[in-house]
Amino acid sequence: MKRLLQEFAEADKVIGAVCHGPAGLVNAELKDGTPLVQGKTVTSFTDSEERGVELEDQVPFMLETKLKERGASFVVADDWAEHVQTDGKLVTGQNPQSSIRVAEEFMKAL
Repeated sequence: MKRLLQEFAEADKVIGAVCHGPAGLVNAELKDGTPLVQGKTVTSFTDSEERGVELEDQVPFMLETKLKERGASFVVADDWAEHVQTDGKLVTGQNPQSSIRVAEEFMKAL
């Protein structure tokens, strides 16, 4: 997955992920070692939402925190609100409520 994300990013192809899907972006890097999300505006399932479902001790890492650590500009909406961020060819959604809008924004980016 890391290799495919690198190839897609460097070929300027659209990449999309929603809810916990952006976990796949955490370790993705460009050929020069720059994190794929560095400097990108993104969203995903938030730390607050993870705590709200009481799974913060079950997941390997808090996704919002990890994306920020990798240099992403993370934008949060209210818990469970539909929320999508598009930065160039990267489309991310905060939670399951965001799925339809992520798909719509993904198609626009194509």
